[in-house]
Amino acid sequence: MMMQAERQGNSEVKWLEVGPVDEIPRQGARVVRTAEGDIAVFRTLDDAIFALRDRCPHKGGPLSQGIVHDHKVACPLHDWKIHLDTGEAVAPDEGCAARFPVEVRDGVIFLSLTPDEGCPNR
Repeated sequence: MMMQAERQGNSEVKWLEVGPVDEIPRQGARVVRTAEGDIAVFRTLDDAIFALRDRCPHKGGPLSQGIVHDHKVACPLHDWKIHLDTGEAVAPDEGCAARFPVEVRDGVIFLSLTPDEGCPNR
């Protein structure tokens, strides 16, 4: 994997090259291991790409091993549904998995290692 950096305002954003979109099966995930914890990169049936901390906000189950449907993933431990675009649990459940920015450039996925604000880095 390759790391790239670019400036946004006063801060530097580091992008990690994850690989081609086609290497992640539709309705599947790939795990990116980092020093701060694993990040799950998801591909939906309509080829949208999302990234979340690979820990369910309920009991820490590996979201990367869950079933992807629409733009949600079901945690394999207790079937909590998590929105891939926000990281928020589907009501009535409550909680949030940190989300990470992703970009697709010429069919290649790039992942920011800095989580989006609005959801705690869990």
